[in-house]
Amino acid sequence: MAEVSDGDIGDSQREAEASGLRKIIHVDMDAFYASVEQRDDPSLRGKPVAVGGSSGRGVVAAASYEARKFGVRSAMPSVRAVRLCPDLIFCKPRFDVYRAVSQQIRSIFLDYTPHVEPLSLDEAYLDVTEDLKGVGSATRIAELIRARIRTDTGLTASAGVSYNKFLAKLASDQNKPDGLCVIRPGEGAAFAAALPVKRFHGVGPRGAEKMERLGIQTGADLLAFDLATLRGHFGSFADYLYRAARGIDLRAVRADRPRKSVGGERTFDRDLSSGTVLRETLETIIDIVWDRIERSGARGRTVTLKVKFVDFQSMTRARSAAHAVAEKAEFAQMARAILDSMLPLPQPIRLMGLTLSALEGAEDADEVGLSAAAPVPGSPQAELPF
Repeated sequence: MAEVSDGDIGDSQREAEASGLRKIIHVDMDAFYASVEQRDDPSLRGKPVAVGGSSGRGVVAAASYEARKFGVRSAMPSVRAVRLCPDLIFCKPRFDVYRAVSQQIRSIFLDYTPHVEPLSLDEAYLDVTEDLKGVGSATRIAELIRARIRTDTGLTASAGVSYNKFLAKLASDQNKPDGLCVIRPGEGAAFAAALPVKRFHGVGPRGAEKMERLGIQTGADLLAFDLATLRGHFGSFADYLYRAARGIDLRAVRADRPRKSVGGERTFDRDLSSGTVLRETLETIIDIVWDRIERSGARGRTVTLKVKFVDFQSMTRARSAAHAVAEKAEFAQMARAILDSMLPLPQPIRLMGLTLSALEGAEDADEVGLSAAAPVPGSPQAELPF
């Protein structure tokens, strides 16, 4: 992430105000895969459902809200999920069906704006600053989209409406499931200040624990720390935290960018150091990331393993193949070889991530972090009320 000063951030905020506020909607399907399974099999409705493998090495790809009440979450090992919820019903993933439904939903988005940035099959950002259909307000557009999704697919979606991507995503989580939240101009900083910092994208359990030791539990607490102090504790991640606490995000909604990578990472509840435990953890991450690769249809040549130590310093190592990696077995073999080359690690780790890059033909994903400046689509003079 680029180095910025307090003055740079102030300049960015003034630049955003001068160029005109955007009207951004973040739409997030409610328990998408599990909801599709419950829609297509009425006997599953009202029951705890997990999409994923039920074997000893299986991982939960998605959980219904009935399962979430027991603590079942995506990316959780299936054996742990069953311990939490003995009546859990597993469904084998049907990614062809999920992709078809996702395309159906995306066609609804495109009825209202060409500026659609998909993050995955079940969520996307929309820039509706220009009122192409004469609806009258960004909030009304979000309401119409949610109603269309329910009518056309039989599924529910939650939406957040705000003037930047960071706040719109926070808002879509606020009233889940099947909810709508609007953060209007002038409300963003107060909204972020009132939230627990663990709600900020990218802040995992260990990061939240470290912040709590520093007396940081909410966005308001984070506001009390200057950028230099935050950098001393969190390195380059401090720039993101500083902006997030102020509700600043100038990233544009960008449609149809070529994707650079597909990956995933896990932040652990406890620090890991044993080679055996690290290898077991890697197997879980391999399963999670390969599912994402399959869903996106991506094929790439480079596998990168990232670890973040307890002092928040990171180490990455990569290996490339001469051809696109098309099979999970080859992907897993490359990942295992990278980890073996890194062991023994100099200190325990709090996070592990795995990425496939040098991709051939896949859709774009969201960027982690809040850029200091970005171009915006359409006319800055367009005025669509919230």
